[in-house]
Amino acid sequence: MLHLRRRILISAIAALAAVPASAGEIVHRTEYKVSLGILTIARAAFLTKIEDDKSYRVSGDISSAGLADLVTDISAKTSVDGTLSGDRLQASRYYLYYKSGKRARTYEVHYSNGNITSTTVKPPRRQPKNWINVSPSDMHSVLDPISGLIFPGDTNVCAQKLPIYDGEMRMDLVLSPKGSEDFSTDGFNGKATVCNVRFVPRSGYKKGRTDIEYLRKSNRMEIWFAKADAANVYAPVYVRIPTQYGPVTITAVKYGAS
Repeated sequence: MLHLRRRILISAIAALAAVPASAGEIVHRTEYKVSLGILTIARAAFLTKIEDDKSYRVSGDISSAGLADLVTDISAKTSVDGTLSGDRLQASRYYLYYKSGKRARTYEVHYSNGNITSTTVKPPRRQPKNWINVSPSDMHSVLDPISGLIFPGDTNVCAQKLPIYDGEMRMDLVLSPKGSEDFSTDGFNGKATVCNVRFVPRSGYKKGRTDIEYLRKSNRMEIWFAKADAANVYAPVYVRIPTQYGPVTITAVKYGAS
């Protein structure tokens, strides 16, 4: 459960950070806290940079905090590079370095027009006999886990099926409407659009894993989107992920340009 949960958490935190800057801005900074119940277990900070040629880079650092530091030292560095194509962020490279205690692993994915061209995992993961391999069809028309959750301002955000690939697992996140909620943080105060999220594993995982089955059967995962008016996009400001240990939440504590 811990491995899948940490990967999903890192992907979700990174997605929260990928808000493109408005035309007059170069850098956008976002900050988040991750909680298990009422306990803060991690913090994150990200920078988004957009160049004049419409290329972009999102980079971030994530580290354990609070009581989690007493159990193990967890840290991650992640980034995505790509270009702005119309109102969409099209990734060309996704990178994740994750370290827990003395164990570390690196994921690197290259994309071309939304299709996966290469994946590198170091050190390679041993695949058991009941491993579901990522098929060639699952490598087409996919999104990276960072900029895949950013939508133009006129999008019906809760009517999306998001084909996500994180360097190992290929999953669909199926969004459906759940109303709206008030949300306030540094840089934003207003209504957030709430989407229910159905987690659909497709490939790149061990068949029969209890953690994946738990998340697949749950109907309590949700994402709140807020509109960044300056950039005219919707981006997540709150994520709730059910786990067997209780709900994990990711909350934006800063949502605005630096």
